[in-house]
Amino acid sequence: MLHNRVIRLAAATAGGALLMAAAACGGSDDTTTTGASAGASSAPAAAQVKVGLAYDIGGRGDGSFNDAAAAGLDKAESELKVEKKELEATQGETDAQKEERLRLLASGGYNPVIAVGFAYSGSVAKVAKEFPDVKFAIVDDDAAKGDNITNLMFAEEQGSFLVGVAAALKSEKGNVGFVGGVDVPLIHKFEAGFKAGAKAVKPDIKIQSKYLTQPPDFGGFGDPAKGKTAAQGMYDAGADVVYQAAGGSGAGVFEAAKAANAMAIGVDSDQAALPAYADFKDVIITSMIKKVDVAVFDFLKNFTTGAVKSGPSVYDLKAGGVDYSTTGGKIDDIKSKIDEYKQKIISGEITVPTS
Repeated sequence: MLHNRVIRLAAATAGGALLMAAAACGGSDDTTTTGASAGASSAPAAAQVKVGLAYDIGGRGDGSFNDAAAAGLDKAESELKVEKKELEATQGETDAQKEERLRLLASGGYNPVIAVGFAYSGSVAKVAKEFPDVKFAIVDDDAAKGDNITNLMFAEEQGSFLVGVAAALKSEKGNVGFVGGVDVPLIHKFEAGFKAGAKAVKPDIKIQSKYLTQPPDFGGFGDPAKGKTAAQGMYDAGADVVYQAAGGSGAGVFEAAKAANAMAIGVDSDQAALPAYADFKDVIITSMIKKVDVAVFDFLKNFTTGAVKSGPSVYDLKAGGVDYSTTGGKIDDIKSKIDEYKQKIISGEITVPTS
């Protein structure tokens, strides 16, 4: 069962993947809104590039955020023929452990180094200063700043607005829910967009909301049991659609939806299309797609051509950085309505709140 797989993954990653050695790399190809330019550097030959990638909790195989980053890395390995090295995070680890993971990569000849997740913010800012000749990228954080740091950002609120529209249109009870992994500003963007989208369709709709953990406890991104309990409570309280932005904990939300014969909405990847969620594809009506794979590949390709820039690169609806999925055909009947809202966001007619 997926719940047990996630738990086993957490246990396995805690065992010392930090000391593993290998190689890593990457590339990219899409358009973004980019920030300030870093000092230009000569482009290395792709075959000489060794890319290091440090995962967030759950790592490769989480069927969500980390897997999206892994897909971008894999594409870079295949198309750019670069080497890669991947290191896993562990539940409850300290900032010092994150720093050491990044140092192992940078000191081991890996350049660039990518950190997946805002939890690396302080660690990237610190380690990047120690290795000024190494290019760093961090996903979902713009607080870490430096001439050798690229911030890969997304308009999660925009994609969440669209699945909020879908939830409201599909809800027969006028009651939907949101499960967030950890109560932090990033996940507030998902919640704010979802609520705004649902209320745009049905102003009087009831929206239940719950976060699984409070920082500094980030276990809410890797605890399917908590996700299931939270969603069960919402379904019991009348919700018939629940949107989860909870990483690996989302598996529990899907379990609860299946048990309640209700509907759920995935996040980050097209989760109804993933083998890991095959048992739940009948209850996943759509997913908010966050194209971390595109951002990772873009950054790596830019590195190989000497075009890496420091500062934020923002992936929004207009840039194709976020969207919603239609796998399974469960929202085909409302797709035209969702797309109307999508165009209004792209045109600027609708501004989606972030908190």
